[in-house]
Amino acid sequence: MTASLEYQAWVVREQDDGFAGQEATCSTADLPDHEVLVRVSHSSLNYKDALSASGNKGVTRSYPHTPGIDAAGDVVASSSEAIQPGQKVIVTGYDLGMNTAGGFGEYIRVPAGWCVPMPADWTAETAMIYGTAGLTAGLCVSKLLMAGADPGDGAVAVSGASGAVGSVAVEILATLGFEVVAISGKADRAEALKALGARDVQGRDVLNPEKKPLLKPAFAHGIDTVGGSPLAELLKQIRPGGSVACCGLVAGPQLETTVLPFILRGVNLLGVDSVEIPLANKQEVWQKLAGSWACPTTEGQARRIGRGELGSALAAFLKGESAGKIVLDHSL
Repeated sequence: MTASLEYQAWVVREQDDGFAGQEATCSTADLPDHEVLVRVSHSSLNYKDALSASGNKGVTRSYPHTPGIDAAGDVVASSSEAIQPGQKVIVTGYDLGMNTAGGFGEYIRVPAGWCVPMPADWTAETAMIYGTAGLTAGLCVSKLLMAGADPGDGAVAVSGASGAVGSVAVEILATLGFEVVAISGKADRAEALKALGARDVQGRDVLNPEKKPLLKPAFAHGIDTVGGSPLAELLKQIRPGGSVACCGLVAGPQLETTVLPFILRGVNLLGVDSVEIPLANKQEVWQKLAGSWACPTTEGQARRIGRGELGSALAAFLKGESAGKIVLDHSL
């Protein structure tokens, strides 16, 4: 049995005027009673972390709480034969960072079934450059390929392309030979998106609401990371037989559309979940990201921060001002 250890974490507490996070000293004795104790060296910032930090009870039920839906590091102790001490692991999704203390702390204790062995030659930092966002982007691409998408079909639109999921999706698709049209509301990110492999960058006005139930087909396929009205408008512009993989809701959870894209053009809407899917599915995508789907430009553009910068970085997510990948390095 491992002795209790003190560690540093970024903890969100409820205050009279709302919720606020700050660094605090915690003890592993207070972590959940699960099989695997992991020393976390790196985490990754996600929109869901920003919601948890803002006190969103749909994400996190009770406070004080340590967010961080992503974590990577070394196993310190394990009562499971499947995961051994000294092993490097990735933990994403499930309840981590939601109601289970997450990767914004230097230690987590989680079920063995949440742990994916780190791909060979990867560091924890590299794993967290991808994180849940990279995993989700990979799952979106996988769904398109399973539906028959081929580089010869024509342009693939990626909405919210400047975000953490969208930017990785752009680079994976470009690596696979697809013609990518990046859709972003951040004009200053156009060159960065082209560096990732986007053939063209268009403003979000291309997905402004239109009363017509169908529009001129402009894209063979799409990956939508924002949901809401932009997703409805993207569906109207998909060519017959095309597919759209959707994974986000920053523009809202409601989808107001008609059946016409589906019954007149045979469009496929493919839902993507990166949280509760089987561990084997996650491991398959991690291995691809560590191999033929690697995104060297994304890795080079990632920004590293320490715990003291978490508050401002998460606030930027909620304001729609965040771009690219942000990695939390507990050593900074």
